[in-house]
Amino acid sequence: MGPHRRGPALLLAGGVAVISSAAILIRLCQAPSLAIAAYRLGIAATLLVGYDLARHRRLPPARSWPWFASAGLFLAVHFAAWIASLRYTTVASSVVLVTTNPLFVALFAWLLGEPPDRRTLVGIVLGLGGAVLIGWGDFAGGPAPLLGDGLALIGALAMSAYLTVGRRARAGLGARTYSTWVYAVAAVLLAAAVGITGTSVGPYPPPTYGWLLLLALGPQILGHTAINAALAHLTAPAVALAILGEPVGSTLLAYLVLGEVPSVSTVAGGALILGGIALGLGGAGKRVTGRSRSP
Repeated sequence: MGPHRRGPALLLAGGVAVISSAAILIRLCQAPSLAIAAYRLGIAATLLVGYDLARHRRLPPARSWPWFASAGLFLAVHFAAWIASLRYTTVASSVVLVTTNPLFVALFAWLLGEPPDRRTLVGIVLGLGGAVLIGWGDFAGGPAPLLGDGLALIGALAMSAYLTVGRRARAGLGARTYSTWVYAVAAVLLAAAVGITGTSVGPYPPPTYGWLLLLALGPQILGHTAINAALAHLTAPAVALAILGEPVGSTLLAYLVLGEVPSVSTVAGGALILGGIALGLGGAGKRVTGRSRSP
């Protein structure tokens, strides 16, 4: 890896390490899932928007807002679905499944007329097999874990779209500016969802407000903003691959903090998913490299 890539790569690694704590903080919050998502984005957006307006005293150009709107929508769906999944399934299952987005990126490309090569196809099959294995293992726990697995996969689909949009939208926009207004759009959409559904916004036990603040400052402002910054220098598949480190950190923290021991099926399914994605992205990387060398 060249020197010009090391900085973004280290930034991305730090961001992934920070977001690994998100699932644990969410589990510690005694609040409805949708409210947790709204508070997380709301606190982060309020702090960043206030800073951005104080510094620039103007809104971003009009041409940027369609990007903010689309990315914010996908981010809102991602958090609403994924945070809800943690109420129904284990941290390990939820985080492993929500980070399967590289598989969906490859599948989307296939549907759009770019068939995968053999390595990518084998990677997709392995990854989907791993997801089925996790779901099959959770089936023994009743219907709720399967609902959680499904919500985590919806979160993965939304994150796939978010990363794809972000890679294109980040051109010409600073990471902080882009993150600020995408978070703001997502916060407004989640607040609207809270109002429409009649979700309780409090009062909650006092410790919950501390966990919500940490969730906004750590995984959201530090973690996700670092990932957005990396998108300006690294491809969306490379960033998605790095995010696969999140299940490792989250599962370890779940064991240490919550006493959750991952099942054999979760470990085996997670290994299949991670191996499948690594294999698939290896094939995709060769195709991208080959195209970049052609005139």
